[in-house]
Amino acid sequence: MTSLFEFSSAWMIAQQDTGFEILDIVGMFLIIALLVVLFIFFITFGRLYIQALSSGIKISVFAFIGMWLRKVSPRIIVDCLIMATKAGVTDVQVNTLEAHYMAKGNVRRVVQSLVAAHKADIDLNFNQAAAIDLAGRDVLDAVRTSVLPKVIDCPSRDQDRSTIDAVAGDGIQLRARARVTVRTNLSRLVGGATEETIIARVGEGIVTTIGSAKTHKDVLANPDMMSRMVLEKGLDSGTSFEILSIDIADVDVGENIGAKLQAEQAEADKRVAQAMAEKKRALAVAQEQENIAGIAANRAKLVLAEAEVPKAISEALRNGNLGVMDYYRLKNLQADTLMRESIGEDDDTPDASIE
Repeated sequence: MTSLFEFSSAWMIAQQDTGFEILDIVGMFLIIALLVVLFIFFITFGRLYIQALSSGIKISVFAFIGMWLRKVSPRIIVDCLIMATKAGVTDVQVNTLEAHYMAKGNVRRVVQSLVAAHKADIDLNFNQAAAIDLAGRDVLDAVRTSVLPKVIDCPSRDQDRSTIDAVAGDGIQLRARARVTVRTNLSRLVGGATEETIIARVGEGIVTTIGSAKTHKDVLANPDMMSRMVLEKGLDSGTSFEILSIDIADVDVGENIGAKLQAEQAEADKRVAQAMAEKKRALAVAQEQENIAGIAANRAKLVLAEAEVPKAISEALRNGNLGVMDYYRLKNLQADTLMRESIGEDDDTPDASIE
């Protein structure tokens, strides 16, 4: 019994020693794996992590690992965080930058616009800037335009025509060029109309102003009346810009459109009159041809009727209604008639009248 007890005690001590060895091996393995992970982390993200900590940005190790798993560039996120923190922008967070990056947005451009707006004391938050960027607009250029107004040529230099042409009440054409000074309205940048709308509305206002003038001299004497009337219409409503001023750069006198239109109208009236006269002549010719055809038809009827006369005479002779002497007297009468007609025709000739 004593030997059995000693054997069991020795076996239990041996098992305990083996368990401690296994635990030590597992612990060492975990420590080595942790050291390897930390080594890889510091090789990959160590510089960024130290740079963020030295700049006063609290970002965890797991945040870097999450960015690596989500295929987000840690360099862009850390640089943008440092830029925003040093500039005093407080509404920029790691999660919002990652979300904008994964939405295919330009993170650097958005943060740069926030810094520029903060320095210029312009009310712009990260959500607005991100929405403008995702809408396809250049948010940094919009902020710069808000600080430094932009000049738009009307008409645009890209268009084929270099002037806005309109006709005054007296028919004289005027050619004008304008320059519009605008400032970006950040609150209406998303969904607002672009520069093309501003150019079209200003052109419409200039055409309306020139067209409502009685004479072109009134416009030449007061070119600022165009800018006043255009500004009074509030052409910047619904657009991404705020119009500061509209300056008329140049006004030139063009053609006399009124006289040209009158000449064209007279030419058109002339052509209409000629067409009507030609129509009447054609009707007269047609009527003449119809009369000639009617005369020919009547002559044919006359010939047919005359052809019936010998038959009637022959029938009268057979029936005894006409005697032979009567027939000869009729022939003598016809001969006298033909002779008189031939004499009358001879007297109507020019030679007979001269004799």
